[in-house]
Amino acid sequence: MHSLQQLIAEELAIPALPAVQAFAAHIAGQYPAAARAVLFYGSCLRSEQLEGQMLDFYLIVSDYDATYDRKWLAKWNRRLPPNVFPVQHDGLSAKVAVLSEKDFHDLNRAGASAVSVWARFAQPARLVWAADDDARKAAALSISGAAPTLLNGALAHMGHEDDVLDLWELGFSLTYGAELRAERSDRPASVVEFDPDRYRAFGKAALLHTPIPNAMRDDGKVHLLADPERRILQEKKRWPALRRRGKMLTVARLGKAAFTYAGGIDYLAWKINRHAGTKIEIKPWQRRWPLVAALALVPRLLVKGAVR
Repeated sequence: MHSLQQLIAEELAIPALPAVQAFAAHIAGQYPAAARAVLFYGSCLRSEQLEGQMLDFYLIVSDYDATYDRKWLAKWNRRLPPNVFPVQHDGLSAKVAVLSEKDFHDLNRAGASAVSVWARFAQPARLVWAADDDARKAAALSISGAAPTLLNGALAHMGHEDDVLDLWELGFSLTYGAELRAERSDRPASVVEFDPDRYRAFGKAALLHTPIPNAMRDDGKVHLLADPERRILQEKKRWPALRRRGKMLTVARLGKAAFTYAGGIDYLAWKINRHAGTKIEIKPWQRRWPLVAALALVPRLLVKGAVR
């Protein structure tokens, strides 16, 4: 059996589409003094459909002061990571989240203040640009914390025994519930069903690194080992705070995006319409005052159930 670190390194090294690699090189080229790695993830990675879509990248940088000419951007990237920017290249559009190597490492682990980073990097990703071998190794090491953190949460909320794929679905359901998300309720299942063999292999390797003791049989069933009650209780205690903090951080990041993300309110509407089947149209005044629009829009979406 391959170790979790090996599986991650192999997955990150799978070549992405040439257009994605070119886009990643363009993103890194905008930050020559700080760029360390560019990671591609999300629905466009799964579908390989790029035209008319919003691609998802993470730009990993050495530090924020070396990244930005404007000090306030560095300050807010530290205080409320990540900063997110829209980027266009060769007819394609993307949103790019910026994190330092240190923050990327820390936010992929159980001590993170919110689920957003480790929930995403427990899923497949590609390392589509790296400054050097050290940057590649650092990215893989950071991501190695994501799957164990997600599965440890699922172990604390499952019964005595569960199938490993059901465990992944439970983990993603927990993380989706800890953010304001526009996806439909069947999204966790669809993520796992897209590549069940991947999640079986990663699950078997990642479960060796969870604080809650467990064992996975050859038939894919995971069961808890004797006397895990203290660790289960410890893990369960984290989740009410993670849910409250995650939703508050979503609203705070929307507010920050009003200043850092040109066209952010249009992207928010596009994202919700795409995932929730709504028909939100942004009015001219909302584009002039995106912070007010975002803060007014979120409560309405919660009432309608468009985001949860």
